[in-house]
Amino acid sequence: MCKQQYKSPLQQMAKTTLTDFWNDSCSISELQYALEYGAVGATTNPVIVKEVLKNEIDSYKDRIIELIHEFPTASEDDIVWKLNEEMAVAGAKLLFPIYERTKGQKGRISIQTNTKYYRNTDLMLEQALHFNNLAPNIQVKMPTTKASIKAYEEATYHGVSINGTVSFTVAQAIAVAEAVERGLKRREKEGKDTYMMHPICTIMVGRVDDWLKTVVERDGIILDPGCLEWAGVAVMKNAYKIFKEKGYRTQLLAAAYRNHHQWSEFIGGEMSLTIPAKWIKRFNASDISVVNRIDEPVNPIVINQLSKYIPDFNRAYQPNGMSIDEFDNYGAVSKTLLQFLGGYDELVTMIRGIMITPK
Repeated sequence: MCKQQYKSPLQQMAKTTLTDFWNDSCSISELQYALEYGAVGATTNPVIVKEVLKNEIDSYKDRIIELIHEFPTASEDDIVWKLNEEMAVAGAKLLFPIYERTKGQKGRISIQTNTKYYRNTDLMLEQALHFNNLAPNIQVKMPTTKASIKAYEEATYHGVSINGTVSFTVAQAIAVAEAVERGLKRREKEGKDTYMMHPICTIMVGRVDDWLKTVVERDGIILDPGCLEWAGVAVMKNAYKIFKEKGYRTQLLAAAYRNHHQWSEFIGGEMSLTIPAKWIKRFNASDISVVNRIDEPVNPIVINQLSKYIPDFNRAYQPNGMSIDEFDNYGAVSKTLLQFLGGYDELVTMIRGIMITPK
């Protein structure tokens, strides 16, 4: 089919390549738009939920007040999680036909465990198992910290399709995939099915760039202009190559968009891209050609400069760049956890305001 027969480049990609895309939000209106162009998933996190509520408060305020009355002894945190769960379930309903058609391999919405649990395997696992019962096509996100690696294995063993998020490095992605494989093998050894499961590992490619730009500014490093726009792409491509070589059953997911390379360079890959609504619209309106670029290496000059001058790039790019014990203190992990915790605090503050002064 010729290019003119597609509504947009994203739709062309969705229909003609192995590369899927998601709507990086639980906003129903944004998800409906994305579905028109071939989206097959959606996602949430504390910052996303806060932004959806902030932008669409008129659609949610009455329901929040109802929840406050329905649960008269609930804390503001309790109401936050009930609302979060309802948002995820609403998105899951829209995506369920895709989930059914693809036998669980697409059509899921991710809901993220409480960021405050990032150090506690048991609490993350308990919430993951709870979320898994909200809808058949729920995907449970946990931040890829030291404590979550065991949680990924245990959740997978219990039949949860996990999404390892807050990940910026090849080492984190490998640790997620290895934990999932252990969980899947334990299920299979006991005769439990795995065919409907679809584990994911997110690499937040734009946030890789963000962190390295912070390092360069902090340390006064000079690089050729443009090098830092390719760091996250390089990390993702290296992880993708390793995942294919090792045959991991976890699929990679690219997140955190800052430029079109973080979409166009992954076209053709058997992966998913979770794209914010504003970038979906930009990509839809672009004239970027939909051609297979996943196997095209990042310019070695760029890789050499990043490797030579920025140790944190090597920690992200090399498969043995970090040990599991080092995950929590990697700069991009710390920065993102703080942002997610801050977003959660803002979300609680919004609910508190409605709870105390509902009118």
